[in-house]
Amino acid sequence: LKMSDKFEEKIKNYRTAPFDARFPNTNQTRNCYQNYLDFHRCNKALSAKNQDTAPCQWYRRVYKSLCPISWVEKWDGQLESGTFPGRI
Repeated sequence: LKMSDKFEEKIKNYRTAPFDARFPNTNQTRNCYQNYLDFHRCNKALSAKNQDTAPCQWYRRVYKSLCPISWVEKWDGQLESGTFPGRI
């Protein structure tokens, strides 16, 4: 079993964001934002090394389940235009 197969299996069985001890409160705004950043950082890092980006899909699934669609659309637009305020 390749490393990416293990990640794909976990992602396939994924239902909703698991508990993250860094974000113990009910308000999950920071958790949403952090997973969005982690997804793009992961993609950037693995792509730069010409490695499979499948492990990054975990972060994508988490932020997709936590973040309002309007936020993600806004951030994606900011990334495209180069005005995203976060560091990726």
